[in-house]
Amino acid sequence: MVLKSKDLLGLRGMTAEEIEHILDTAKMMKYVITSNNKRTPHLQGKSIVTLFYENSTRTRLSFELASKYMSASSANISSSVSSVAKGETLVDTGKTIDMMGTDVIVIRHPQSGAPHLLAKHVKASVINAGDGMNEHPTQALLDMFTIREKKGTLKGLKVAIIGDIYHSRVARSNAWGLVTMGAEVALAGPATLIPPKMETTGVKVYSTIHEAIIDADVVMALRMQLERQKKALFPSIREYFRFFGLDENRLRLAKKDALIMHPGPVNRGVELSSAIADNEKSVINEQVTNGVAVRMALLYLLTRRGINEAAD
Repeated sequence: MVLKSKDLLGLRGMTAEEIEHILDTAKMMKYVITSNNKRTPHLQGKSIVTLFYENSTRTRLSFELASKYMSASSANISSSVSSVAKGETLVDTGKTIDMMGTDVIVIRHPQSGAPHLLAKHVKASVINAGDGMNEHPTQALLDMFTIREKKGTLKGLKVAIIGDIYHSRVARSNAWGLVTMGAEVALAGPATLIPPKMETTGVKVYSTIHEAIIDADVVMALRMQLERQKKALFPSIREYFRFFGLDENRLRLAKKDALIMHPGPVNRGVELSSAIADNEKSVINEQVTNGVAVRMALLYLLTRRGINEAAD
């Protein structure tokens, strides 16, 4: 199977078959990560560039390791130490990278739609590693991979996503992806942090965390993104945790075998308590490992497009 687009810009509009294919490929890639020899020739002769206009630890490092594990040549560009700091536009930067024989450009940008703009002007495949408050498709894919790995399926599961929905590109990508895969998605957070018309994505929106968590198979807490808030949207961190923080009492409302997830970095005592973060039901650390597997799968599938199309 070939992915429809040369790029991965978001999960909105992606078919269930495409998502399933990515997750199946990631399952094979995880064997590489967990083996003693973390090296395959899958991307030998390919070139990967990460172009990050925002800070990142997990996403950036996982793409770098994914490239190295599959024998690709990789390079990293930070906007603060590149020609971007001299006033070069995103499109010009992209064209420069493209003309150096790059196969895949992985971009994180504070402006929603930036990866889409870049993809129109380069031959290289573009992967969206997070754009503004729009989407973070690779995070949602690793979340879905983790859930499927633990639960065996995504269809029919109830996934509660709690917190700063308004500023969360993770929530948006998960909403598109999980609903496409047949899951029920329940959102909850302060009214000031719930974007309008979220129900149009097929999710259910609740005013209290208790309603959202009841009988949930998965409970995902989101990071409070204070850096994106232009004004105070809730009274205080203390008040937020009191009404929307995930603790042991609230977790009892979910199913006994419910998974605890968080895209990271975790703010302990804000989105969830330390007891919950370190709970035996928590798969937060496994999400990190699975992030490398999913990104390996995407790099492999996107760089195989020309080969597969020629074979067809």
